[in-house]
Amino acid sequence: MANALEQLLKEKGVLLADGATGSNLFDAGLQTGDSPELWNDLHPDRIARQYQSFIDAGSDIILTNTFGGTRYRLKLHQAQDRVEELNVKAAQIAREQVDKADRKILIGGSMGPTGEIMEPIGTLSQADAADAFEEQALALKKGGADIFWIETMSSKEEVEAAVIGASRVGLPIVATFSVDTNGRTMMGLAPADIVKLAHEMEHVPYAIGANCGVGASESIAAVVNMSVACKQQAVDPVIIVKANCGVPEYIDGKIVYSGTADIMAEYAKLAVDAGARIIGGCCGTTPAHVAAMRAALDQHQKSEVPDLEKIVSKLGEVSTGAQAQLRGEMSIAAGALSDRGEQRQRRRRRA
Repeated sequence: MANALEQLLKEKGVLLADGATGSNLFDAGLQTGDSPELWNDLHPDRIARQYQSFIDAGSDIILTNTFGGTRYRLKLHQAQDRVEELNVKAAQIAREQVDKADRKILIGGSMGPTGEIMEPIGTLSQADAADAFEEQALALKKGGADIFWIETMSSKEEVEAAVIGASRVGLPIVATFSVDTNGRTMMGLAPADIVKLAHEMEHVPYAIGANCGVGASESIAAVVNMSVACKQQAVDPVIIVKANCGVPEYIDGKIVYSGTADIMAEYAKLAVDAGARIIGGCCGTTPAHVAAMRAALDQHQKSEVPDLEKIVSKLGEVSTGAQAQLRGEMSIAAGALSDRGEQRQRRRRRA
């Protein structure tokens, strides 16, 4: 039986996720150092408005305001004993908004990093981390989440712990990584490594991808490289991308992201061409950006996989490391496509 995410993908082909949580809540009054998760209790009306803004913009998936919802992150705000309460409330608020919509919208229960360093480098064991993610997942499911959305991961050890914990609870799992350091995660994982890791886990995520990072161009390069790695490794996951809306700049006392609605619309189209089937925005992405992405996706017909030149011309520069991966893996992809073309020609000649 198809899970809820698989079913909606079958119906629509490509899904639009939402935009940023934190940067939009800052615009709603959240202060630096505050816990967004506490707003699920203190300001549920503002959280509801944010969810609704992305529903109105055309999102097929909205994420809960629970990125820092594990006991480890909440401990920074003396709220480690409120994991169930705050995660349940976040999902319940989302469920109330989604159930009023006139179309099918899925709720992704956002599960971000613990903020701790995992063994063997740090002190947090996989067992303890998995228990913390399980605790959060149980609360998200209780509140009405449809999917466990593990995001902004960097290390092999932590994503494995998150998947172990979430898998005990029984909803579809997706996992996205922040590819932000010269074409790799902070802990050194390249897109091809991410594909390999995801499919070596005991519980394989239904979808994998990239989120956050350093801008749309870098995220598209990561998707191209993931798509090629999937072909090389003979696996076929759904690929997700949720790129930051340009590069952040500090202007007049606040952080402003450089991405325009037009740029994010181009990014959405290139994401489809690169192989992504779930596309959204991360930091700096507003409902207006998401609405532009919705319009672009509704009119777009999938085209050729973008090469480095096209990515740069449409979205901006790509890091040296990502360029090297892209050039190397694109040549492999081109060779594979050429081989398939020659095979088709031979079949036609025999016919």
